[in-house]
Amino acid sequence: MTDRIAFVTGASQGIGRACALELARSGAHVFAAARQQDKLASLVDEIRAEGGRCDAVALDVTSGESIDAAFETVKQAGVVSILVNNAGITHDGLAVRMSLDNWQKVLDTNLTGGFVCIQKVLQGMMKQRWGRIINVASVVGLSGNAGQANYVSSKAGLIGLTKALALELGSRNITVNAVAPGFIETPMTDILPENVREQTLTRIPLRRLGRPEEIAKAVGFLAGDDASYITGQVLSVNGGMHM
Repeated sequence: MTDRIAFVTGASQGIGRACALELARSGAHVFAAARQQDKLASLVDEIRAEGGRCDAVALDVTSGESIDAAFETVKQAGVVSILVNNAGITHDGLAVRMSLDNWQKVLDTNLTGGFVCIQKVLQGMMKQRWGRIINVASVVGLSGNAGQANYVSSKAGLIGLTKALALELGSRNITVNAVAPGFIETPMTDILPENVREQTLTRIPLRRLGRPEEIAKAVGFLAGDDASYITGQVLSVNGGMHM
């Protein structure tokens, strides 16, 4: 990937951070984007210490101005060939009590933000007739989950967006795929109560949570030339939790 520029959202921690490391180790020039600049700085230092190329970009995917500024910065380096839409949040609660604000915040971040980032890279990808778009969805976007109507809807929406864009962009040699992680050891799952964690493990045939690096390997595969005939697909990396 030495000639490729990769843009990773939500890169400050967890899955996004692992994806940035994986793509940099594959030779891509990575632009790591997130709100938490202090965490991005340590990621940039780690990648550069390994001899890779990485720059930090401030990004709030719910802000059009922030998105415009981020991609304007990247434009100075060249065309984004690989986009990893990973930024995501949760605001859990039963539907009967879920506020419209908590519904909208999750949809704005997880789905609309991803769509706007895709729009920012399409012209460049179409002109060069090569591109990889990878949306980080979730196992619950396939299976559903009580208490997460907003999060499930956003991730199911990402899967639908993936399929629609795969049909639109295939003729331009741009592949669009999704990775659907199961329960992964990230700050998002660290807050789970112990009893919920134990119950979750009983639903996973491999009897463990996944690691961010295992998701990053799937993303790295879909971003490379070995996946050139794969598009419109959802690659589940969930330890067998949903089949």
